[in-house]
Amino acid sequence: MIGTVRGLFTLAGAGIAGLLIWLSTQIGEGTTGGYWAVYGILAGAGLTMALSQLFGGWTKGGRPRLSLGVLLIGFLPVLVAGGWVLLAGQPDANWFQRHIVSWSGHAGIGGLVGDLRETLAVIAFGIGLVFGLTFDTTGPTVVAEPEPTAGEEAPPVEPVPAPTAIVHPPPVREPDPRRERQPV
Repeated sequence: MIGTVRGLFTLAGAGIAGLLIWLSTQIGEGTTGGYWAVYGILAGAGLTMALSQLFGGWTKGGRPRLSLGVLLIGFLPVLVAGGWVLLAGQPDANWFQRHIVSWSGHAGIGGLVGDLRETLAVIAFGIGLVFGLTFDTTGPTVVAEPEPTAGEEAPPVEPVPAPTAIVHPPPVREPDPRRERQPV
């Protein structure tokens, strides 16, 4: 049953992501505002795909939570690297775009950043997807019995007998008269 639910959520997530991708094609990216709107929507499409797995039962129950370790170790480097390329790819030569391109050249990664600027849509989608993967569930909730308060008496606990082992003594052998040796 969980596979069916997860399949439906995956289909819904893909449909919403597809709608967001189509919506991003309706916005002109010739201005800085349009540029960030397009790539923000594409990042939202990636986030939609990751969340569809979370809410579809990917981890089989529990409440969603943000995983700090995945956020710090997994997402922040992706955000810095992907954001670097997105900043370099802006259509207007503003302060950020000029400095990122200049720093990339000084760091010896200008060619790499230039090549990656041709795949900005994939980078934006990937940033959103990795951000969505920082969410996890706490697991199924377990209801614990309440502790007795100071005025209440704890319910009696029946003692559990310790396991006992039955020890049998070794068998006693009577001497066999046929086997006894005669003195010589």
